[in-house]
Amino acid sequence: MGCGVMDSSARETAVTQPIPPPRFDLTLSENPFPPLPSVLAVVNEAIRGANRYPEFLPRRLPAVIAAHLGVDPDQVVVGAGATGVVLQIMQAVSGPGRRMVFATPTFDGYPIMAAMAGLDVVGVPLDASGRQRLTAMARAVDERTALVAICRPHNPTGTVAPAAELKAFLFGVPRHVPVILDEAYVEFLADAETIDPCELVAHYPNLLVLRTFSKAYGLAGLRIGYAFGAPELIARVRRLQLPFGMPDYAVAAVRACYAASAELAERIADITAERELLRTALRHRGFAVPCSRGNFLYLPGSAAHATLAGAGIAAKGYPDGSARIAVGDPRADAAVLHAFDGRAEPVPRPRPAPVHAAGDRCAELPVRAGR
Repeated sequence: MGCGVMDSSARETAVTQPIPPPRFDLTLSENPFPPLPSVLAVVNEAIRGANRYPEFLPRRLPAVIAAHLGVDPDQVVVGAGATGVVLQIMQAVSGPGRRMVFATPTFDGYPIMAAMAGLDVVGVPLDASGRQRLTAMARAVDERTALVAICRPHNPTGTVAPAAELKAFLFGVPRHVPVILDEAYVEFLADAETIDPCELVAHYPNLLVLRTFSKAYGLAGLRIGYAFGAPELIARVRRLQLPFGMPDYAVAAVRACYAASAELAERIADITAERELLRTALRHRGFAVPCSRGNFLYLPGSAAHATLAGAGIAAKGYPDGSARIAVGDPRADAAVLHAFDGRAEPVPRPRPAPVHAAGDRCAELPVRAGR
């Protein structure tokens, strides 16, 4: 079939009639709320100096983060969101024939950036409950492995690897193989599920703990992420730091975030409460939604993504038809339920207290903000 030429009227129609946006965009696990008020005020003031270049290589921001964590500044590397830091890590360890091991499905940036860095990928499927199979992942590590990534909570299912299993995995990985512990959603973990990251780094010099200000703090558009680990490993990653790559307002924003722990706790409580209400309602509709400790839910099912799309709701889709949706906005959550109920127009949504089915393993646990 040959390449035809679009006539002028067709071109005009294509330009003047763009594809309508979705009613709700739940694809990127974004925080549905604007930045915390105290953080927003500080950033608005700091942006007044945007006519000046930032530091050639960031020094102040790693120092601020290190002081909060209780580690040395030379143990912290920062970047344009967690993805920017991950790409630096991959570039630092890549080489001909080198591989990266992670669970599948996972954060979709991992296979994309691995290809950019020239790393082959080894995917280890999740188990039937949406959990990472750490023993199988450890078996996948061989002489060609340059990097391993574990998400805690896992993206996209929200499940949490038990601390004992994680430590056993780290103990079994050769010390020359770096391991990313992706804690993008760590602020949503219950207190009983947290692990002291500084203790882990002290015991495992090949560990890189990855965090971001995009999720709980709601600063996705500012692109602020970091990793911390042993100084020797961090130095390898820092060698690929982009000059002038971290704006000065990031320092002010992070300081304000750390000072706003009470505001953050309230916001996390609102998001997690909405998440559990939606999860309960979806399980009552027959979805085997895993217990999630993120600001998202994973909906297994061959028609989940298509049903949402048909209702004008954008979600992260997977090859088997499953979907991941961001949570926290009551209007969007109601629209999700309407989509699966086959209703075109919203109706008032009942808000029962969350219930947990037998064997669900999603008991209510207290959450503490400001980690």
